[in-house]
Amino acid sequence: MRGTVATVRVVAYAVVFVAFALLASLARADEPPVHDTAIHSLILMDQLEYSFNEKGANTLRFNALGWIGGDYNRLWINTEGTRADNSSPEDTDVQVLYGRLIAPFWDLQAGIRYFHPKADAPSRGSAVFGVQGLAPYWFEVQAAGFVSHRGEVSVRLELEYDLLLTQRLILQPRVETNLAIQEVRELGIGNGINDAELGLRLRYEIRRELAPYVGLVWTSKFGETAAFARSQGEVVRSLGFVVGIRMWF
Repeated sequence: MRGTVATVRVVAYAVVFVAFALLASLARADEPPVHDTAIHSLILMDQLEYSFNEKGANTLRFNALGWIGGDYNRLWINTEGTRADNSSPEDTDVQVLYGRLIAPFWDLQAGIRYFHPKADAPSRGSAVFGVQGLAPYWFEVQAAGFVSHRGEVSVRLELEYDLLLTQRLILQPRVETNLAIQEVRELGIGNGINDAELGLRLRYEIRRELAPYVGLVWTSKFGETAAFARSQGEVVRSLGFVVGIRMWF
């Protein structure tokens, strides 16, 4: 078993390294002769919401990102986390990334991550490699691989799509899933697909920078991760109604 895990880990490292090197070389090859040196910035609070859960585990959640830089090179900061009623923050995730434009609307990213699951669990520092951009038909994609300081490998994938019902009323389906290469018992993580979140949010843009919203969010843990959660008396599957606000500067 240990030999299998070690082999999978080495293969994962190799795939990440080769993908990063290939994309970086393509970016250099396609680099235009003239650069736009103007500095721009953005701060986006994509989700600041309160969830009313069917099982009583109401939570406050935030998910934000910011960047500063030019057209080709940017410094990114991604952060998210939750806080249940009368408890400490959980699933706190902070990433500091360097982003390089490799194609129209696509950034290749690399950097570091700090993750703290909950008060009684150890935190993790990780290297991050990922891509972020717009897929065909305007799907927003964010995919990242993490290699912790203990050699643990995991992957996260997020997909969003903005469906314009009117010029101000927008329906946003959203999918997020996490996958781990190996089991990490102290964090309650099993190997394989750990969890999934399906969200449907309807927002009204008072102006482009400010939009309150309502929605439904379904979450579920799977496999060994679900078994670990049950053993700790945690909720494995839930459906929540959310109220929040989206804003950017």
